[in-house]
Amino acid sequence: MGQPIEITSGNRMPSETESQLAAFIEYADEFLSLMETTHPLYVPSPHARMSIELLRRHFQAKRTQPSLLIEISGVPYATATRRLNELIAAGLIDKRERTRSGRSFSLHPSDRLIDTWMQMMKGSASLISEAFDNDSDENSTDRFFGSSYTKSRAAPPLSVLGKPLKLSGGLKTLIHSDPSFMVLNNLRRHFEVVLGCSVHNRHHSLDTLYDEIVKNAKRERSAYDVVAINLPWVGELAEKGELLALDELMDLEALDTQDFHPASWRACHWKDRCYGIPIETTSEVLMYRTDLLQDAGLLAPTTTRELLLAARALHDPRNQQYGIAWNAARGTPLGHTFIMAMADFGQPVVDLPATATGFSIDDIPQHNYKPMFNTNAGLQAAKFLLELIKYSPPGILSMSWFERIKAYSEGRCALAFSYTQMTPYFEDDHSSPARNNTGYVPHPSGGIARPVSPVGGFVLGIPANVNPKRVEDIVAAIETLTSARAQRLYVQNGSRGCSRYSANEDPEVRETSSVIEAIDEMSRRGALQAWPRPPIPEIKTITEMCGNVMHEMLRGLITPEVALERAQQEAEVIINNWKQ
Repeated sequence: MGQPIEITSGNRMPSETESQLAAFIEYADEFLSLMETTHPLYVPSPHARMSIELLRRHFQAKRTQPSLLIEISGVPYATATRRLNELIAAGLIDKRERTRSGRSFSLHPSDRLIDTWMQMMKGSASLISEAFDNDSDENSTDRFFGSSYTKSRAAPPLSVLGKPLKLSGGLKTLIHSDPSFMVLNNLRRHFEVVLGCSVHNRHHSLDTLYDEIVKNAKRERSAYDVVAINLPWVGELAEKGELLALDELMDLEALDTQDFHPASWRACHWKDRCYGIPIETTSEVLMYRTDLLQDAGLLAPTTTRELLLAARALHDPRNQQYGIAWNAARGTPLGHTFIMAMADFGQPVVDLPATATGFSIDDIPQHNYKPMFNTNAGLQAAKFLLELIKYSPPGILSMSWFERIKAYSEGRCALAFSYTQMTPYFEDDHSSPARNNTGYVPHPSGGIARPVSPVGGFVLGIPANVNPKRVEDIVAAIETLTSARAQRLYVQNGSRGCSRYSANEDPEVRETSSVIEAIDEMSRRGALQAWPRPPIPEIKTITEMCGNVMHEMLRGLITPEVALERAQQEAEVIINNWKQ
């Protein structure tokens, strides 16, 4: 999707819960030191000392050797060794082999240890708050820092795998270069500790990512263990046999599939087989400046007519402010826009079976579908875009993914069609006029159709030509990277493409961005839909073709009627070629 957002790499910024727990650990360490130095009867507690140091190093993404914990325990070597073994036997510390012989291993905090210290953190905060804070000044420097812990109901941080992944050369991933995946890239060191192996991420823009996936499929042996697949590509890659079916390799029910947004979970299937696990769920919405609409006495648009009226009212070229930013660049960007505009008028790009909530993508492989460009909805969509261009910024015909969110973030456009994972461009920019002044609604409806928010995002899949000996560990990696705890970690470090309800419902996660709650609300209302971009094998080629044809229409070289007839004919050829 064009130029990626710049996110500083290196050591990751810890989430609020990890920051709180890390701070509490330092407090506990200082308190123990105070006790031990106040009177000689207060002897060191090796269990606590070793637990504190292990947790501290875990949050710093550092591996820990037994010798280090024995050294800092504060007791003789033999006693420290016994106390360490007691922690391991109690399930508070996990041992992970570093060599095949098993003679060398690293130590990591178990879920039980993390949960134990979180309970102590919250219990201590409550007790000290009750003892000291009732009559204290809220701003007092003597106020215990831990009183804020009682507000946290978050899940514990991500813990390490019980056994390290034995992937020679490390885990090799091919990912997208959007803000969500850049967060994953910044968390690389953390996941190296969690997974027990090195992680090598290679990231590309959207079209280049697709090209590399196709190129990799032709290799005798895959260069990647995991590939990020754009939802509409699932059908094509599965039909070509370029992905492994994951339902044969993992227990899907154990993943709690109902925790995923339904639209993204359905979109990662083809012919009733699962070919990917959602890692990023986003949706295209209409973003609007709440302050500008309020000043103009306008409400958030729910119909295309209201959208045109709002764009016109806020279009002020003399002051370099324009109505709306959207994808109008030739090829895939504009094709994407036109297909979604057809959906706004109630028409999918092919004749999918109608349902009570829209259209079904479940029976696509058995359906002899045909393109639906040359229809009344197609004509309405074409005329809508011709009107929309009147209230668009200069250079609209070369505007695509990155340019549209940049124009909105900089305050040059009052409205924008964009994917929700792009919100860090203005949410994290304190100089952006859109920061704290943005609302989100589904695509306005073109008529009697329900407003929809076309679902987007990526799933993690396994190339069919991967070394079979690596598959078991690759599956374990995917399960970890798509887990609710990992999803929560992504959001708290800048991602806005969370795929799981449970992570989104975390109070700390919801506080990071208003778009999180907006997406969840749209999903629960059934507005998030995959049918506007159905995962048929031909969808990428059809989208690019559509964008080429409609670009000529927007330039005034052909009429809408001619454009629709040509798009219909070319789409029929594309579909027929696939069937042959």
